[in-house]
Amino acid sequence: MNMLNYRKFILSIALTVLVGMVSVAQGKKTVYYDASAFPLFGKCVEETSARYERLPEALKGVVRQPVWDLSRNSSGLYIRFRSNSTKICAKWSSTYPRHYMPHMADAGDSGLDLYILTEKDGWRFAGSGFDWGRDKEVKSRKIVANMKPQMREYMLYLSLYNGITSLEIGVDEGSVIEAPAVESPRSDSPIVMYGTSILQGGCTSRPGMAFTAILGRKLDREVINLGFSGNAKLDYEIADYITKVKNPSLIVLDYVPNSDAELINEKGEKFFRIIRDAFPDVPVIFVEDPTFPHSRFDQKMYEEVTSKNAAQHALFKKLKKAGEKKIFYVSTDGLIGDDGEATVDGVHFTDLGMMRYVEKMLPVMKKALR
Repeated sequence: MNMLNYRKFILSIALTVLVGMVSVAQGKKTVYYDASAFPLFGKCVEETSARYERLPEALKGVVRQPVWDLSRNSSGLYIRFRSNSTKICAKWSSTYPRHYMPHMADAGDSGLDLYILTEKDGWRFAGSGFDWGRDKEVKSRKIVANMKPQMREYMLYLSLYNGITSLEIGVDEGSVIEAPAVESPRSDSPIVMYGTSILQGGCTSRPGMAFTAILGRKLDREVINLGFSGNAKLDYEIADYITKVKNPSLIVLDYVPNSDAELINEKGEKFFRIIRDAFPDVPVIFVEDPTFPHSRFDQKMYEEVTSKNAAQHALFKKLKKAGEKKIFYVSTDGLIGDDGEATVDGVHFTDLGMMRYVEKMLPVMKKALR
């Protein structure tokens, strides 16, 4: 055997051994761990009646019932952990096992979304957790597999329009799974975003594509999602709840789609003042209603959007005139593009709409955070 053939022979043996090792690793038994062992982010306060809910038990019967019900959705919450497993699996039970929305993918509505922290590119999508069959009480999914057995940092986003009553994370038997070693996104000074069904995540394809999640990754900062579908009605109880956040870095008020000019005129300033009295130095961003595609043809919709945005801008100018310096404004212009292709139903954002919103918001948020 000449030297070239010998090297090929040795290489083939090495490859055979490597493939065998990978196959063994891939064939390892999956062991599940209760996700309550790992840190959870995206909440204003820890004291909620159940772990994966957004409002504390003390607000039950205080906030309006629709707001309370929506607070049981796990929108914006995420688990952080690290592991050297070659695969990551999940088992979870939803608050509403048979929940279904015709204009939103199951993966976004009731699924999970896994991201991996990379050295060069930051957080990168690894896979979605969703299960076939809406009637299943317990859903399960192998989210990512066939990886090299090396330690990685993970972020697991929870469902946007459903709640989580139990959650387990599955890894290779014998592998390590533990609390994260890297603080990313940073959680010492979170961003709080208050708004509507769109802010809650409607109707993106998966949880990691909600604009609150995208902004959190791009700014490397925890974002607290206080989106309440159809119910961003400037409830003072929610303004007071926002004041319970420890050391917020920025507050975004994106309630206009659920409001009207009369409501903004009546409650907008007091809602802001509750927050400002608690956080005199925290920047606040006011956001206008998007110019929805069908408002180009639907005159009633056009008039409603124009009226609401005028009220929002008047409130902003009033606050500016009163001496408020740390307030910022995002207008409807180009908020979701101008081609009419950014929504699923004329109102709720697709992934494209979410990305366009981020592109418009990001420079303003960076400026406010300086």
